[in-house]
Amino acid sequence: MSAKDRYHDLIKVALLDEGWKITHDPYQIDIGFTDLYIDLGAERLIAAERDREKIAIEVKSFLAASTISEFHAAIGQFINYRLALEDEEPDRLLYLAVPEDAGLFHLQR
Repeated sequence: MSAKDRYHDLIKVALLDEGWKITHDPYQIDIGFTDLYIDLGAERLIAAERDREKIAIEVKSFLAASTISEFHAAIGQFINYRLALEDEEPDRLLYLAVPEDAGLFHLQR
């Protein structure tokens, strides 16, 4: 399991402030030959407690010299995590959290 990104705790607090309950920190998925660790898993009640909205968030700080290299690595991780989540928990949406000043767009499943 890798170290937490610089903005991990900031994203966690923002989710809590928006009414999310952190259910995983990290969200571990066993894919047989290895384990994957998505930074956070969260849920919140919707529609008067009839259903739950579930998300997983991978946090990236983009602090290295090459933003594009970090972007490509993040996309690779995102794809791997999305495929693993489709088997493990297909109703959980995956997000990639990046700083606004990274100059990248937001990715969503």
